[in-house]
Amino acid sequence: MNSIDSIQGLIKEELVIFEEKFRQSVQSRVPLLDRIMQYIIKRKGKQVRPMFVFLSARLSGPVTESTYRAAALVELLHTATLVHDDVVDESYERRGFFSINALWKNKIAVLVGDYLLSKGLLLSLNNNDFEILKLLSDAVQKMSEGELLQIERSRNLNLSEEVYFEIITNKTASLLASACGAGAWSSSRDPHRTELMKQFGEKTGIAFQIKDDLFDYGGAAIGKPTGNDIKEKKLTLPIIYTLNNAPRGRRRDLIYILKNENRQKKFIQQVIDEVHASGGIAYAEQKMLAYRNEALEILEQFPQDAIRDGLEQLVRFTTDRTY
Repeated sequence: MNSIDSIQGLIKEELVIFEEKFRQSVQSRVPLLDRIMQYIIKRKGKQVRPMFVFLSARLSGPVTESTYRAAALVELLHTATLVHDDVVDESYERRGFFSINALWKNKIAVLVGDYLLSKGLLLSLNNNDFEILKLLSDAVQKMSEGELLQIERSRNLNLSEEVYFEIITNKTASLLASACGAGAWSSSRDPHRTELMKQFGEKTGIAFQIKDDLFDYGGAAIGKPTGNDIKEKKLTLPIIYTLNNAPRGRRRDLIYILKNENRQKKFIQQVIDEVHASGGIAYAEQKMLAYRNEALEILEQFPQDAIRDGLEQLVRFTTDRTY
């Protein structure tokens, strides 16, 4: 049994009930929309975010109906952003399956993303989950800001380490922060616990994204080819460190490759080799582990039990995973 299975075992009943509730939450009377929703449900991933919601809730008390709605809202928003991201990135594959825009074209994919978003908002509004809706709406705003900031800065490759962390905090970590906060609020109604779990989720989310960025420089089989971020001119922590520490002439050469030769295998490999040689990988790993440890320190403020251990395992899974 791998670690993710053992963590899921702690909230097995909750996840089974959640599956059914999520299925109900996306039903539509429009046949095309319902067919697309069935496709989305069938190819859902590991459901790491709902797991964070349930474990964060259990850390503070029993799971409530509000917890199930929070988990569904998180999954609806996450799925909506993935569908929209595939349109923005012109990506035709996700997790080894065709993306929505590959099968049904961009216009339908954008409308499907909007539908998922509205379903999530109504789920909360119809049940007066205003605090949870506030938490998640804040994440949606930050995710959009992070994505736009990344697009703006990637055009001229003008990205400091500080701006990189601003981007990933908004783009990736904000949703996990809100998921953990919403879980805590749903079972405790305690602002202090909610804020603590938001901070925990944010630190974990940052570590998660750095791990994702590191995959670009290794050969791990994770569904995206090595060098993908370089091809897309995405400046991640390993390359930012390398550029900031390279001699002026070499920095100029690397920027030229990233701007003009970023699609050619030979030059992509040159950049990857340079990042390894400069210590960019080691630096990013060190930062990732620092954020992971900060997340674990927050957990230590809660009483030790099986649920806290499960959350700790889930944090370690995000940084130790090989896919």
